[in-house]
Amino acid sequence: MTPAQMIRRLAPAIALICMMPPVQALADVLTVQPVTQDIWALVGPKEQRDADNLANNATFGLIVTPAGAVLVDPGGSWKGAAMLHDTIRTITDQPVTHVINTGGQDHRWLGNSYWQAQGAQVIASDEAVADQAARGSMQMSGLAQLLGDGLAGTEPAFADITFATDHSLELGGLRIEIMHRGQAHTPGDSYVWVPARQTVLTGDIVYTERLLGNGPQSNVKSWIAVFEEMARLAPRHLVPGHGAATTLEQATRDTHDYLVNLRQQIGALIEAGGTIIEAPGIDQSAFTYLEQFDALAGRNAQAAYEQMEWE
Repeated sequence: MTPAQMIRRLAPAIALICMMPPVQALADVLTVQPVTQDIWALVGPKEQRDADNLANNATFGLIVTPAGAVLVDPGGSWKGAAMLHDTIRTITDQPVTHVINTGGQDHRWLGNSYWQAQGAQVIASDEAVADQAARGSMQMSGLAQLLGDGLAGTEPAFADITFATDHSLELGGLRIEIMHRGQAHTPGDSYVWVPARQTVLTGDIVYTERLLGNGPQSNVKSWIAVFEEMARLAPRHLVPGHGAATTLEQATRDTHDYLVNLRQQIGALIEAGGTIIEAPGIDQSAFTYLEQFDALAGRNAQAAYEQMEWE
């Protein structure tokens, strides 16, 4: 075979290799942040979902014990879960034995089937599973538009273990408590408390560094109450659902105080006879430092108006 014939024969394979994203590029989507002993934050981008982040535009948590690892939230797709797995392998050789779904957003559950295929048990609140079932088809349709081929392999799969309000897990001598206290960003939101490490992993109950999203699946009034219940734990370390691991003080400023202002401003608008069309004009200027403010502030206000109009 001449060199020219060999090149022609290998051309399709070479083209396929060139089209594949480099592993390092995928790994760069997630930043590994040590939080405290045995706990890491896997911090995704604060931008919206796209084909590069595979719906991993969120923060995930990893708890490592001598008996296995617990992943807090599975990733937003099969490939997104595999990306998380590749990142976890840089931290520990322990297998992921349990995956916790902290809510009903896509990156909180659509990677479940990947982890179940690895032998992990998935845990979620009853309300989270109901929300996932109700919105799963819509989420899959939206991700198909945003991720394209990146959604390949993703199949909605629900938790193996569900609970109403509380679930405890003992693994490798470490106690992990999962608490659902009501609707926040989604109806089934839960937070994860590791008492021995004074660490809480909040899912979408807490956003830091970027503006939270208040939508039809959210409830600002209940969200504030859930946040305050979580805050009573007085955690030393906090892993939010979006943003880097941080303190309770920053979480309060970026999430709780924003929600309180949103209710106060919309309440005053309703009291004055204002309409939902006027809602985006309320004063949210104290929070313009948060990323995604311009994209979300107006929508957040209109959703809050809808929630409060008939209180």
